[in-house]
Amino acid sequence: MNESKQPFTDHVTRTKNSGSSRAGWIVAVLMTALAAVMLGLWTSARTQHQQEMDALQSQLDETRSDLANANGQNQTNQSAMAALTNQIADLQKQKEQAVQSSKSLENEMRSELESKDVTISKLQGKLTVNILDRVMFDSGEAVLKPDGEAVMQKIAAILKEHPQLTIHVIGHTDNVPIRSNAQSKFASNWELSTARALAAVHFLTERAGVDPHRVGAVGYGEFRPVADNSTPEGRAKNRRIAITILPDEFTTPDVTPPPSAPKDNSDTNAPATGLPAN
Repeated sequence: MNESKQPFTDHVTRTKNSGSSRAGWIVAVLMTALAAVMLGLWTSARTQHQQEMDALQSQLDETRSDLANANGQNQTNQSAMAALTNQIADLQKQKEQAVQSSKSLENEMRSELESKDVTISKLQGKLTVNILDRVMFDSGEAVLKPDGEAVMQKIAAILKEHPQLTIHVIGHTDNVPIRSNAQSKFASNWELSTARALAAVHFLTERAGVDPHRVGAVGYGEFRPVADNSTPEGRAKNRRIAITILPDEFTTPDVTPPPSAPKDNSDTNAPATGLPAN
């Protein structure tokens, strides 16, 4: 017979071999599963790491961009600060030049004009030349005397060297009323003071060559005295022509003529009691 001579031992052997084979498969499956898990974990970790790297790279690029923008803004700010510094320096220089020019004008006025009949004063940036009427006009008249013309010519010569200045010519009288009669040319001291201011303006602009756009005439009559009208000496001081000289920034003209506008003498005379003509 071909039957095994050890039936019992053969059965045990086959059982052991079958169990070993099954255990091997289980181990293989477990190892494969473990490998798959490890691979999944590694892949997930690598993906997460790549995402973190990408995020870091994005932040780095953004930071670089912000730094570049900040550098550009800083350059712009530095340029603006440099421009402002230069502007401040220029304005300071202009201020110093204006102060020096004003001082030079005052000294020149005092040197050329100051006398017992012509006084110079300066208040709040305004330089004023006060001329008593006995030098300028006969009593009750508004026609310049030769001595008055000589004073106005000196003033014009100085003013033409300072074309940036504006000139107000102001007429004043004492408080003695003008007599109303057939020979009277003026209805009141207002008309007389204004006519005298205009006479000075006409001389400055038409005969002495001062730009009429710089000049204006005002008449205050008896209402702005500088001395006591109860005495002859006080009344003599109140009868005067005041020429006030001031920089353009102290003036507020209503209308500025266009640069190309032709000069027309018929339009350059200031109104009788108005502010300076442009």
